[in-house]
Amino acid sequence: MLDRFKNTAAWDERKSLHKKITIALWGFLVLGVVGVVLMFFWLSKQDLPTFQQLENPDINVATEVLAVDGSVIGKYYRENRIMVDYDEISPKMINALIATEDERFHDHAGIDGEALARVLVKTILGFNKDTGGGSTISQQLAKILFGRPKLEGNIVSKVTKFFFQKLKEWIVSVRLEKSYTKEEIIAMYLNEFEFIHGAHGINTASKIYFNTTPDKLSQEDAAMLVGMLKNPAYFNPISA
Repeated sequence: MLDRFKNTAAWDERKSLHKKITIALWGFLVLGVVGVVLMFFWLSKQDLPTFQQLENPDINVATEVLAVDGSVIGKYYRENRIMVDYDEISPKMINALIATEDERFHDHAGIDGEALARVLVKTILGFNKDTGGGSTISQQLAKILFGRPKLEGNIVSKVTKFFFQKLKEWIVSVRLEKSYTKEEIIAMYLNEFEFIHGAHGINTASKIYFNTTPDKLSQEDAAMLVGMLKNPAYFNPISA
């Protein structure tokens, strides 16, 4: 009888401890969510691109000199970039980009919660570096357009600065989604990306690497260029 009483008391004690732990975890979760919301609000008031800057980003383009018959006889540029519209880019390139970089591109508003959860659980907690990143195409565009300052200081300082920079990129990416259509975001991203070897943007990259235009890229060409988005110095036909 005494043993049964002891077992019952121990069970009640374990239940009470489990309840306290559960309440504490929920409390930390709620505080974390509230903290992130407040942090987003605070960062949105900081030094971020204005809506005017988002709607008119500073993109360097080349100036083409044309002959009477319309042929190009020369260029003047700081960056060898000729802009193209979304409908001038091969669907093979667009499909490869979305499938590789942001498979839920058409379903989110700049931040992919499912991808972030995967990074948290598998990459950070599971120490698995092969699960992919959590950045959306909009976030990558934000980083390209407005830059990412060099991280300096000790490891704690670098991690803190990187965290706040990522939050800023999330805010900018959401604002980009409000300012542009999905098609415009894809076109801007591919027009702005530097494919190295003087290839600024998808138009020049198509010419330099495959001697073609963006609308005529093959599946193989598209796969190569999408690979270069991850590491242009490693995944490019000239260095291969």
